[in-house]
Amino acid sequence: MKFAVKAVLAISILGLAACSNPDKYGSGATGPGGALGPGGAGGITQGSINDPNSPAYFAQTIGDMVHFQVDQSTLTDTARSVLTQQASWLVSHQTYTAIIEGHADEQGTREYNLALGARRASAVQEYLISQGVAANRLRTVSYGKERPLAICSTEECYSKNRRAVTVISQSAVGS
Repeated sequence: MKFAVKAVLAISILGLAACSNPDKYGSGATGPGGALGPGGAGGITQGSINDPNSPAYFAQTIGDMVHFQVDQSTLTDTARSVLTQQASWLVSHQTYTAIIEGHADEQGTREYNLALGARRASAVQEYLISQGVAANRLRTVSYGKERPLAICSTEECYSKNRRAVTVISQSAVGS
């Protein structure tokens, strides 16, 4: 009986040791599904924030969000700067489309905020088109005050919710 317990313990330890190999795929090798391993391509993992061709990179490095002033749909200089970078990325990544979401803070009526969100999304769409992004790759939607990032009744929260978000996705083959 002791032999069986020792054998199971030894097999378990060997199995766990095999799972903890940090260089499992070797330097530059690809892992399951062709994803780059941790040592490949200078630490760039396909689809990660470090991959300049990924939606994660677009959202985190370029920025997928611009903010607006109270009751405004006019783009600020900061917003135009972010949108110029978004447009450049979209122009060089033709297989992606974008939905531009317009949002508002909780002040005002539902109807007013839906209209304001629509104007904000349209302002972003028009700017991206002016920078060379094909209009057929962009759609807009307004959520008004229905999807807040921050929930409280202070200017700090309100300012976070006055925004437009560019949500990208890979377009279907043949689109």
